[in-house]
Amino acid sequence: MPEDGKPLHADPTRYVDTLIVGAGLSGIGVACHLQRDRPRHTYAILEGRGDLGGTWDLFRYPGVRSDSDLHTLGYAFKPWTGEKAIASGQAIQDYVRETAGQFGVLPHIRFGHKVIRAAWSGVEGLWTVEARRTDGEHVVHTCRFLVISTGYYDYDAGYLPDFPGHDRFKGAFLHPQHWPKDFDHTGKRVVVIGSGATGVTLVPAMAHRARHVTLLQRSPSYVLPIASKDVLANGMRRILGDRLAYRLTRRKNIATQTFVYQISRRHPRLVKTLLRALQRRLLPQGYDVGTHFGPRYEPWDQRLCMVPDGDLFRAISSGRASIVTDRIAAFAEDGIELATGALLEADVVVTATGLNLLAFGGMSLEVDGTPVSLPDTQVYKGCMLSGVPNLVFTVGYINASWTLKVDLVCEYLCRLLNRLDSTGHWMCLPHHSGTNAGTRPLMDFSAGYVNRSIDAFPRQGESRPWRMNMSYKEDVRELRHGRIEDGVLRFGNPVERRTVTTVSTAKPIEP
Repeated sequence: MPEDGKPLHADPTRYVDTLIVGAGLSGIGVACHLQRDRPRHTYAILEGRGDLGGTWDLFRYPGVRSDSDLHTLGYAFKPWTGEKAIASGQAIQDYVRETAGQFGVLPHIRFGHKVIRAAWSGVEGLWTVEARRTDGEHVVHTCRFLVISTGYYDYDAGYLPDFPGHDRFKGAFLHPQHWPKDFDHTGKRVVVIGSGATGVTLVPAMAHRARHVTLLQRSPSYVLPIASKDVLANGMRRILGDRLAYRLTRRKNIATQTFVYQISRRHPRLVKTLLRALQRRLLPQGYDVGTHFGPRYEPWDQRLCMVPDGDLFRAISSGRASIVTDRIAAFAEDGIELATGALLEADVVVTATGLNLLAFGGMSLEVDGTPVSLPDTQVYKGCMLSGVPNLVFTVGYINASWTLKVDLVCEYLCRLLNRLDSTGHWMCLPHHSGTNAGTRPLMDFSAGYVNRSIDAFPRQGESRPWRMNMSYKEDVRELRHGRIEDGVLRFGNPVERRTVTTVSTAKPIEP
């Protein structure tokens, strides 16, 4: 078994042109693009879990769903035909699985393979990738290109603040990331701690069977009611067919997302006024909207929480749910003591307190024997790293649907590989001649889960191509239509071309 810090020796039969890490929404998207646009290209996907879907396989808490519409969260090449645009986690995983099956990706996935290390050799022009299987064995693969599609969440552990005396609580203490199978909350008093997307999803989903559900928040978030069904999209699909209706709906929703984000940043007072008006219409008369739905920050300083069909507001109006805005003083045996002195009684406490970030799934990178320090790198076009050859990563948008960015990165990857083939080059590397002075965090976002861990991630520069765009329009211009040979991306060949020829003719990874 290879040991950390020791050279890795790969089985030459475990070679592919491109190795993809992660079989979630992003990784399956990469594979489908390669399958469609480069049919002779060999690839494999290494997935640490036992099934595909990534986030949508991990989270099993009540009501788990998308907070983006599936006409933009879905792939550009695979129409979403579900009746609901805001879909359940299970429906999304089924969509990803159906897509992987339709495009012949399933035989290329190696489940139970957690990638822990990848080392680049400039002599051979290859990545050597070490993975640990669920049976404890270590396997080593080689590839020409490495694509990291692990997202940026830590799948092993969610964020849990140090609550005073939480071990005194005698009831069930749950985290949404590790939801017990078949947990029954019927007739129980439930307290959900947190005001983010997970919290506002859990409350209405649990309220149907619970005795009562309380959302306990230290400070509120912006909550926007939206329709779960896109009536126009469903109507167009019946008239125009799946593909044309999907393309038109996708364009409409991209424009809508862009408009909402831009008007939120340019006219925050107007957006706050409109949100308050919508919320008051759905809540009981005299409800204290300012206290429970009036954040201290501006719209889109953090991500807006979407609630389909206003389900959170309906649960509050029915009396099955309520919101308490206060601080936790300590836990008691039968609930939570608040800073105001009140006791919030509970049989179940759910800590929807957020997630931990983890860059590249925790795997380490080396280039010619030197460890890569991610904070010392800069992102190139939002999908490559300065000084790191033949590596692409996929990270989606914060202010729009994740997959919009992933699709563009996949297009760029295929364009890049085609250009390398046409010029006879084997490798490419984004070259940054300066230092990290004047750089910014990868994500300029004030959410707590970002601020806690963002210093461990690559950084972005102030101008193209070193900027992490959060604009679909700019990324279309840069990734879909921009020049590949821009003077920043450098091309070349390995020192020992014979080694590459020998390895690259080996048979692909066997199932």
